[in-house]
Amino acid sequence: MKLDELKLDMDYFEFDNKLYQKLNATPLKNPKLVSFNKEACDLIGLDYEECEAQEFLEFMNGEKTLNGSVPYSMVYAGHQFGYFVPQLGDGRAINLGSINGWHLQTKGSGLTRYSRQGDGRAVLRSSIREYLISEAMFALGIPTTRALAIIDSETFAHREWNQESCAIVLRMSPSWIRIGTFEFFARTKENSQKNLKQLADYVIKQSYPELENEDEKYEKMFYKLVDKTAELLALWQVYGFQHGVMNTDNFSMAGLTIDYGPYAFMDYFEKNAICNHTDVEGRYSYNNQPFVARWNLFVLINALKKICDEEKLENYMKFYLSIHKKIYLDMMNKRVGLDASKSGDANQFLIIELLGALEFSKMDYNVFFYRLTNLKSFNDLSSILDIAVFQDPLRKWFDSYKRACDEQNSSFESRFEIMKKVNPKYILKNYMLQEAIEKADEGDYTLVNELLKIAQNPFDEHEEFERFAQPTPMKFANIKLSCSS
Repeated sequence: MKLDELKLDMDYFEFDNKLYQKLNATPLKNPKLVSFNKEACDLIGLDYEECEAQEFLEFMNGEKTLNGSVPYSMVYAGHQFGYFVPQLGDGRAINLGSINGWHLQTKGSGLTRYSRQGDGRAVLRSSIREYLISEAMFALGIPTTRALAIIDSETFAHREWNQESCAIVLRMSPSWIRIGTFEFFARTKENSQKNLKQLADYVIKQSYPELENEDEKYEKMFYKLVDKTAELLALWQVYGFQHGVMNTDNFSMAGLTIDYGPYAFMDYFEKNAICNHTDVEGRYSYNNQPFVARWNLFVLINALKKICDEEKLENYMKFYLSIHKKIYLDMMNKRVGLDASKSGDANQFLIIELLGALEFSKMDYNVFFYRLTNLKSFNDLSSILDIAVFQDPLRKWFDSYKRACDEQNSSFESRFEIMKKVNPKYILKNYMLQEAIEKADEGDYTLVNELLKIAQNPFDEHEEFERFAQPTPMKFANIKLSCSS
């Protein structure tokens, strides 16, 4: 389909006009295409060659409006690092409408009513990071927003101590509604109950349509979100992903990973790793993530109590950690080629022992699992032990692992068949992204596009990038990033 043939649907203007702002983007100077994503084009039926035309640049830059589109920004509230902020919102994002169930949004499109002290811009560095990671997460089976394209420009903004070029990334999501949206609607002075019901109906229509004609549909919406969140956080933990800013305004009502800032995939395993240097207390550390998600869901209960049976919501939360634990252990057992249902508690202890061994040995987390996948004999562990700083903890774990394999009558061949589906060769680490960012700053977008291919095909070989399948160099391991990342 041609760009001009796309027709966007607008479904947000049923709400009180105090809950959004209609506005146009503020275009960047001399925009240029960095990359476009063919997989995302397929989702909305857009022909690939359209993305290389001048009209597409104008569309990305806010100079061209598609059929049916009325651009707007949404207001929401949120708990940031545990403290309530009554008004936040799309401070640099503009919603364009939806097509094929995907809501399009440009990030970095200029000032809105909700920009507060910001400049409404996103720099190239952070835009590249979001563009690539959303595709990497999808390829790993982790629920996420997607990204269609990214443009660079000759407009500049100051971040920290530097002047950086401004960019726009076009993000796509089945829903952009957050827990923070419910927090804001619950605190509207007039018609808060009506507004909440209207918002809940909107979320159900977008994300849980099977509930539209159900009794207690708002309670059931919450139950489904609890289940989805438990699964999402289990998958984050399984792959060593750290979000970095799990504020309620960054928490999706559809159970997706949204708003990528100072994120990281674990380099060397540390259960208390912090990837956001603003997070001085470690609130959003790797180990805390499932519990922060639980805290966020309780914040949502407080917002929903005007339209839901609060006691029922609180009672359902009793299942959250057990759902999370089961999914996590099932997936972690697959990562070592075993069946969690066959060994009971012993299987849980094997995983706990593994995490301790990885941490004490200073082992690259995801590289370990890839090399374990390709292990051919317990008599030669050199492919794994040689990349550990301290080998003894892993040697001891392998004794336990061999016993578990024997108890399950598990062969190397059978384990390989399980592990090859869940243990990718490539995980996008921050040092790889930084290399692409530095080249892009010089006008060379080649590595951005190469990393997109790797992100979308993490189980493939990519022989020319074999170095990215090796452990992260120690000087780049587990570095902390800023919220402008």
